[in-house]
Amino acid sequence: MENSATNPFVRTSSNKCILRSELLSLLRTYNCFHEGKSFQLWHHEEGGDLVVEGLLNISWGLRRPIRLQMHDDNERICFSPSEPWRQESLRKTRPEILPVESPYDPEELNNNTNSRNVSEEETPQLKRTRSDASFVQMRTKLRSPGEVQKLKSNRFSINGHFYNHKTSVFTPAYGSVTNVRVTSKMNTCQVLKLLLRKFRVENSPNEFALYLLHESGERTKLGETEFPLICRILQGPSERIAKIFLMETDLGEEISHDVAQYIKFEMPVLDSFVMKLKEEEDREIIKLTEKYTAIRMMMMQRLEQLNSCESYA
Repeated sequence: MENSATNPFVRTSSNKCILRSELLSLLRTYNCFHEGKSFQLWHHEEGGDLVVEGLLNISWGLRRPIRLQMHDDNERICFSPSEPWRQESLRKTRPEILPVESPYDPEELNNNTNSRNVSEEETPQLKRTRSDASFVQMRTKLRSPGEVQKLKSNRFSINGHFYNHKTSVFTPAYGSVTNVRVTSKMNTCQVLKLLLRKFRVENSPNEFALYLLHESGERTKLGETEFPLICRILQGPSERIAKIFLMETDLGEEISHDVAQYIKFEMPVLDSFVMKLKEEEDREIIKLTEKYTAIRMMMMQRLEQLNSCESYA
């Protein structure tokens, strides 16, 4: 038989597996949740292994600015003496837009993300923070060849979206959502590189990490050998329960479930918890002190008895 035997397990990381039947059941639930949308996943066989493929949502959670390439691989401005106005005429039909951050609303972001189709996934956009953003600019007049050449040296393109080189360093709006097309065979490092390459980010992939952020506040860092798409399926389709965030490696911090359950409490409530714990601690200290004081007295009495016996002897 040329075909490989079907593998009954699917890897979730380099050292962990899940039953194929269990993953397929979760995948059906995932696709039912996204029925009629572009975020449904599909699977196929590859060498006897089950491979899942589709769009993976990733939220921006950066605290520091990122650097974008000064020149796109597919530069949209091509000045030619014989056709000086060709690019200008094309741009009249496609205005230059600098996206500006809007107030973060998780529900609205999720709804907007779910309503995108596949073609939108091929045209990524980074939402800017207001401090670094410019207003929407529309070109309304033709420019001379000299102005076109100057524009070419001062602006660059990311998939058709032009940014001034002075604002090529900026921080994406926190919580804004993007997506990349991945497979269940791609580990965390590969997904990171794919995302950074999609937006022409110059920063090293080693500066970033993917975190799984739960609704409770629990935050878990995805290991380098884990597969983010499989992790997404295991967490369920709803991003209100869990989201995957891109964060800085040194600024991102894992938060355990025990700690996360206290995060959403107000400070007065937390202060009352601390007082209760302090009172409980004081009671335990008193109990231990009394216990070992009693043991010490018993030992001293026994030593006195032994010394008296020796003196009589």
